[in-house]
This record gives sequence, C-alpha cells and structure tokens, in this order.
Amino acid sequence: MPDVIAEYTHPGVHVTERTISVPLDWDQPNGEQITVFVRELVDPPRRRDDLPLLVYLQGGPGGKSPRPVGKSGWLGVALERYRVVLLDQRGTGRSTPIDAVSIQRRGTPAEQAEFLTRFRADSIVRDAEAVRTKIYGGRRWATLGQSFGGFITLTYLSFAPDGLAACYVTGGIPGVPPVAAEVYRRTFPRVIAKTSAYYKRYPHDVATVSAIADRLAAGDVVLPDGDRLSVQRFQSIGGDLGFGPGAERLHWLITEAFAEPDRLSDDFLQQVQVRTAQRGGPLFWTLQESIYGEGDNGPIGWAAETEAANHPECSPDARPLHFTGEMTYRWMFDEIAALRPFAAAVDQLARRTSWSRLYDTDRLAANEVPVACAVYHDDMFVDSGLQLQTLTGVGNSRAWVSNEWEHDGVGDVRVLRGLLERIDDDGGERR
Repeated sequence: MPDVIAEYTHPGVHVTERTISVPLDWDQPNGEQITVFVRELVDPPRRRDDLPLLVYLQGGPGGKSPRPVGKSGWLGVALERYRVVLLDQRGTGRSTPIDAVSIQRRGTPAEQAEFLTRFRADSIVRDAEAVRTKIYGGRRWATLGQSFGGFITLTYLSFAPDGLAACYVTGGIPGVPPVAAEVYRRTFPRVIAKTSAYYKRYPHDVATVSAIADRLAAGDVVLPDGDRLSVQRFQSIGGDLGFGPGAERLHWLITEAFAEPDRLSDDFLQQVQVRTAQRGGPLFWTLQESIYGEGDNGPIGWAAETEAANHPECSPDARPLHFTGEMTYRWMFDEIAALRPFAAAVDQLARRTSWSRLYDTDRLAANEVPVACAVYHDDMFVDSGLQLQTLTGVGNSRAWVSNEWEHDGVGDVRVLRGLLERIDDDGGERR
C-alpha cells in the first residue's frame, strides 16, 4: 500500500492522504509517470472498522475533488455506511496539475494536444482502478458520479465493471454515442429559458443587465487582472442559472454592478473575474468539447459556437441580453489569460478526427452492476432526454426523474438517500 503522507481529524471527518504514481499514457506503462492524489474520509469513531468503499467521481472535466469542511450534504449520508475515497482527477488539484506553464513545456501545439488527450475519462478510469488495486487490495467499490462524473461512470461500466459494487449518478448520464452538436442543440434552448425565467423573477434586472452590456460594448473595461471584460465574457456568468441558488447569486451581483451611472464597481469586476478567470481549473474549458470525442466521430470543431449561430437572441448585441451556460467558444482562448496558453492546442483538438473509445454499448447493454441515476428534468447542462435515452441501453439501471432540483441537487441529502434506497430495495450492492 502507498505510504500515508498525512493523517488527521477535522470536525466530523477523519482524513488519510496518499499518492500513487501512474503512467501518463496507460498504453505505455513504463513511460512518463504522473501522480494521482487520494484523500480518504471516514467517520472518526469508525476509522478502524471494515467499511464498504465509495469513490466520488467529480464533475468537470478538469475538476478537483471536494475539499470538505464538515460532513454536510451527500458526504454526511455517505459516511453513515462508507469509507469515502476522493480522487483529484489527473491534471487537477494535487494530482500533477496542468496549468499555463506546464502546457507550454509540452512542445508544439500538436504535441500539446496529444498530451491533453491523456486526461479524458478512459485514463481517469484506469487511474481509479490503480487506486482500487494498490491502496484497497482490489476490493470492489461503489461510485458516486456527479455531472461529468457520470460520464466517467459509463466509461467505468464499459471497461472495468468487475471493480464496481454499484453506481450512483447525479445529473450526469451522457448521450451514447456522444454527439456534441446534438448536446448543444438541446441545451441552448434550456439556457435561453433559464434566462427568461430569471428576468421574470427579477424584472428590474433586465434594464441593468442591458446597461452593463452597453457599457462593456463601449470598450475599455478592464478586470483587476488586466483582462478586458467583453460582453460575451460577461454573458458566460449565466452558467450559474443552472444551479439551485444561481438566480439569486446572479441577481445580487447585478444589483451592485454600478458604482456610478457610467462606471462599473470594483466589487462587481472582482466578482466577475473570480467567476470567469479559470485560474484554478483551465482544463474545464480546454477539454469541454473533447469529452464528446469517441472513436472516429471527429472533428468536433467548435460545436457550441456553431450552434450559437442558430440563436440570435444569445448574441452579445441582443437586448435584452441573454446569458450563456456551459458552452466553449474560441474567443475564450484569446480573452482569458489563464486559457491563452492552451489556444493552439485546443485548435488542434477541434480538428482531431480520431479519439480513444469511451463506451462499449454491448457491454453497457449486458451490464449487471446496479446503477441508480438522479435525472433532473430541467437540467441546463446535461439534457434529461439524452440521459433517459442512454439509460434504455444500460442494463440493470434505473432512473429517478425529478424537477425538484437543478444540476447541483447532489448537495441535498435526499438525493443520495433516494439513490441508495433504490439500490437497497432491489437487492443491494454487489459484494
């Protein structure tokens, strides 16, 4: 077992931290190695008990695992029965992170792009299997996949199902086979509807948002880090509308936008920078469309940008101004400092014609691992129709469809409890 690098207890949770080395390219196991960081959590009085394992598959792509400050939400529910394993997915957090400096060291744009293809779901699953084998002696574990973590789950079920006791997914079943253009064809109308609902709730914000957009269109508005704030970058904060309290967070930001009639406040600019700078997670936008690469289905191009042309109401020039959501645009890699060093590599990925396989439809159809999924009917990011369509081809799966939650429903204890109950009622996890 890899050595423990830290062990401590904070309120309600005992923590053990380890790292393991894995190949950058799993097809070249003796080649370059990178580090995967593992944080294990357990209820302190039960730290020495023989508990079943639950590994949390983080949303993203390019998202590090949660940094808990207690045992609230889904974690508290999980700690009632599991030893919980948090992985910083390769390239994030403390797992040999990728940033502007490290990507530039990877040679030509083509070499950088090839490097980035090693950070997709298939490699993450092989990392997880290495953790399960090296640290936990090959014991089966359950998975909880949030958002992109559900995409990883289906890759796991496709290529390493023997390691799984059960799978729980919240808002994250991908379309299989994946088609990026279809994803955006379905999600653009949802983003437009979320903006309309926001304006219906806060009608006074319509004029303020338009005034902000007009001021940005006039030019010379600069964020604290020196980046110019454009209308289209401002629109991107609408991703918050896909979360439970997102409309309220956006409303409070808008109400404090102007320090003077023609001058945006320092606080507003600072908050927009924090929400859009991507300093802590450049892989999120860098790999956003690459997660839909499957076999020979490329090139993906700039799929969101192509679909945006069909929705003139989302134009930066439109008034009232509509916000955008989880859509990657080429301008991001020109306007956002943390993303500029990735621009040439992302252009290469957009033109890529062939990808590693992420899903085995025959194996998914024959699946025997219990799978329970919370499908959010109004999900702005992962279309509920595509999720349900995919689940018809996944054996031993059941969907729980609800419009009670947005994409972040996993934070409500009722969601994981409901998924656990569904598996329990059907005979429980595999052992």
